[in-house]
Parts: sequence; C-alpha cells; structure tokens
Amino acid sequence: MTPKQIVERFVEHFNQADANALAALYAEDAINHQVANSPVKGREHIRTMFQSEFDNAEMTCIVENIFEDGEWAILEWKDPLGLRGCGFFQVENGKIKLQRGYWDKLSFLRMHGLPIPKE
Repeated sequence: MTPKQIVERFVEHFNQADANALAALYAEDAINHQVANSPVKGREHIRTMFQSEFDNAEMTCIVENIFEDGEWAILEWKDPLGLRGCGFFQVENGKIKLQRGYWDKLSFLRMHGLPIPKE
C-alpha cells in the first residue's frame, strides 16, 4: 500500500475507534509523537495510547487533504467540533514508522470536558 492508502486506512480505523486495527498499521518499533504529548514508542504502546484516548473521548477525523511525497503522507483534518490538525506519516515497508501530529490539546480537553493538567 502507498503512504496515502495507509493514511486512508488510519482514518477509517480511527473513526471506528479500533485501537487494534490502528496498531496493526504501525511497524513494531514505530514512534507516534503528537506535539502536545511525549513520544510513544512501539506498536503495543501506541495501541494502548489509542485505546486510552478512545475510552476518554468520542473522536471523529474528517479528512480535508491527504498529500503524498515518497515515503511520506500528510493528513490535514478537522473534527465535528471545529478542532483542526495535521499529521505527518512516514511509511516504510507498508507500515507507519513515524507519525508526528499537531493539534490544539487545550481546546481538545475543553471541548470534551476533560481535566486540564497543571504543569
């Protein structure tokens, strides 16, 4: 599959809140680094992260654009509540090797009535 096809599958599984199917898209030693959080390393930790997020909030990813360049795909997205973000996916051998995401964590927490950490 191309990086764009992998990202299309990612969105499909994300919108189904299927942490297991999402994790299967990642390489065993993948890194998912959302700018608002510490990097998550390894497929099983990434699966656990997604499951925890799905347990805490109902989320929907609406694709605005998907761009592809070589082994990279870029996802521009929004959600029904107005939050917007962007994800960069490096795909090697048909698996996500690195994902980097940008979105407004404070707005997300407020929109979903989740506690805001005191740091």
